[in-house]
Amino acid sequence: MITDPIFYAIAIPAVIMTGLAKGGFAGIGAVAMPLLALVIAPVQAAAILLPILIVQDAVGVWAFRKTWDRRILAIALPGAAVGILLGYLLAAKVSADVIIGVLGAISIGFALWRLWLSRRGAVERLAKAKPRSPAADTMLGLCLTVASGFTSQVAHAGQPPFQMWVMPKALPAARFVGTNAIYFAVVNALKVPAYFALGQLTPGNLTTAAVLLPLALVSTLAGVWLVRRVSAETFYLAIYALMIGVGGLLLWEALV
Repeated sequence: MITDPIFYAIAIPAVIMTGLAKGGFAGIGAVAMPLLALVIAPVQAAAILLPILIVQDAVGVWAFRKTWDRRILAIALPGAAVGILLGYLLAAKVSADVIIGVLGAISIGFALWRLWLSRRGAVERLAKAKPRSPAADTMLGLCLTVASGFTSQVAHAGQPPFQMWVMPKALPAARFVGTNAIYFAVVNALKVPAYFALGQLTPGNLTTAAVLLPLALVSTLAGVWLVRRVSAETFYLAIYALMIGVGGLLLWEALV
């Protein structure tokens, strides 16, 4: 079990962010892994987060169990399974520096993409654009969910590719959150065998996750409550700025 107070000073806000993300503020949870990777090895950080995410997924699925999109999940889950396998093969072979660099790039890229969307009104334009054919949409969905499964396995950062595909569909908020909750609940469950194979679900890591679990549950319930009552624009801007800063630190660490 980790006892370093510096770790918990970073882990507590990271877990709160994952809880708010699982409660409905989809996207902000991507900052958790870059934060933890500042103080412990990325693969260990991912292993500690995994059981926390699974419990948070259960809360999110229960809260939004009646609003989800069957077609999206039918396309997304097979693609994610392929991506998880590819991510496992990468994690078993590449150095920690490469994983840190990937984390930094994902963090910066996701934050800049979302800021661009919010500032340029791209979300509204995408929603009004002529829809893709079902075949083209299926192929795009498979490609992006393979990427989502891959980045989720490596860094618990599967939101950006998944949102790139789903956001232009302009789903009602409750259906988007419900579909997101079920998708990542299955994705995180599929990652368990890979983390066992990597030898990262150790008693020490699981005990550390258990210490953080009460906070994870409270923050997830808070996210469910907040997403139905609070405008997230200012909150998102602060998180995206944090993601860019943390991502820059990770890229610097990987390069030097």
